[in-house]
Amino acid sequence: MFTPATLAILVVAVVGTSFLSGIFGMAGGMVLMGVLLAIMPVAGAMVLHGVTQMASNGWRAWLWRAHIKWPIFFRFTSGSLLAAAAFAVFGWLPSKAAALLMLGVTPVVGMYLPARLRLNVARPLHAAAGGAVCMTLMLLAGVSGPILDVFFVQAGLDRRSIVSTKAAVQTVGHLLKLVYFGLALVAGGGGLSPWIMALAVALAVVGTNLSRRVLDRMTDVQFISWSRRIIAAIAAVYIAQGAWLMLSERTASAQAPATAASSREKI
Repeated sequence: MFTPATLAILVVAVVGTSFLSGIFGMAGGMVLMGVLLAIMPVAGAMVLHGVTQMASNGWRAWLWRAHIKWPIFFRFTSGSLLAAAAFAVFGWLPSKAAALLMLGVTPVVGMYLPARLRLNVARPLHAAAGGAVCMTLMLLAGVSGPILDVFFVQAGLDRRSIVSTKAAVQTVGHLLKLVYFGLALVAGGGGLSPWIMALAVALAVVGTNLSRRVLDRMTDVQFISWSRRIIAAIAAVYIAQGAWLMLSERTASAQAPATAASSREKI
């Protein structure tokens, strides 16, 4: 149940992050995932994030549909489907601390990944492998944008082709994530209000529409430069948050036996 305060946070976060994603094709999803993890359980956060980002990416893909590289899309999607099927066999759900750490580590890995390990989505097998890698990260951390950007940057595409094709493949990725965590949420007896999800979709479209004029005016050099700065700053925050939460959880676990022993002695 959303309080007026958390609802206000959600509105600002969805519009702002959809605007950010509309410009850079990433970053916004990372910020939104962090906000949702702060106010919701993991499964619920993943579901709402999936709904919002599917709408944001889907609308962005539609706006820039003339620039989508369809061969890359279909090869990438095949890899995503294989990874999602493999995850469905195990049904593993990440903890909140693990998800935050993965959110922070993923862009760092993306920026410093050795050249020999950087996939190029312009190559058929690389595109399928990239889909599998990104889908895995999507189900572990909720996002895959930073690594996805590394796989696209070597493909020789302009910023419009990068943003549109990434939006198309991420729409499919977030749909698969939505199904995966939605089933887990229902199995656990939870759920999300339909009107909250509808509101998130509408806000995502608004934010995406606002971003189009900015992307049109931005140069390719500015696009690359600002992408790296924003991602580095976000990564640092999430690594710190994840590490602090994990440390807090371990401290609480260590104190629990001592508290129980003390209670028994008093009895």
